[in-house]
Amino acid sequence: MKVKVLGSGTSQGIPVIGCHCSVCRSTDVRDTRLRVSILLSFNNENIIIDTGPDFRQQMLTAQVKHLKGILLTHEHNDHIIGIDDVRSFIFRIKTPMPVYAERRVIQELKTRFAYAFKENPYPGSPRFDVAIIDEYSPFTIGSFNVQAIRVLHGKLPILGFRIQNFAYLTDIKTIEKKELEKLKSLDVLVISALQKEAHHSHATLEEALVIIDKIKPRRTFITHLSHRMGCHAEVEKELPAGVQLAFDGLELNLE
Repeated sequence: MKVKVLGSGTSQGIPVIGCHCSVCRSTDVRDTRLRVSILLSFNNENIIIDTGPDFRQQMLTAQVKHLKGILLTHEHNDHIIGIDDVRSFIFRIKTPMPVYAERRVIQELKTRFAYAFKENPYPGSPRFDVAIIDEYSPFTIGSFNVQAIRVLHGKLPILGFRIQNFAYLTDIKTIEKKELEKLKSLDVLVISALQKEAHHSHATLEEALVIIDKIKPRRTFITHLSHRMGCHAEVEKELPAGVQLAFDGLELNLE
């Protein structure tokens, strides 16, 4: 399985509009971050986790020609608002795109993108085949075996995902012990850490490192980074062995 980080930045992306901090002015390409999203490829099938506002640009950059399905972690704009652009794939396959999310998120999609769910949609509208999931029941998308993981984004319950020996936990603040049990024997973990300072709904770097130490994956990459975290090259020097910062375009090959 191949994993590609399409975006590793928080909701504003980096550089932030109008900001002149050292991160936003950095010439290191690793400090330019689109909104978080990740692509998984296996057996000539692709799935994507989250479709934020940079979805179209990410698909063009990664030269993705087809999608087997879409997993959504939660309903915040930086994770779903680009889903209208999925219609390019839908037009090609001439069938609705499978979307997997929990009930609350599906309902939010139907509210924000009501035109896509009408009985007689406007010609050219995207069409989705929605599947409601939860943290209890594993499921498959083509060749991918998926286990949803319950985490808390502040007080909001959202989903992370384990797929084979890879796990993706974005927008995490806390995770219960019973969910940690689902994350044993990971080859690669991608987990979010917003910044070093305390935040009400996102893990800090220190808090993320505590979670990583409990999971003990072979390799870890930190995503959903704010410009307040600092420059990539400097922060990497502070990280323990086996932990690195993710960056846009990072590719990982898993057995």
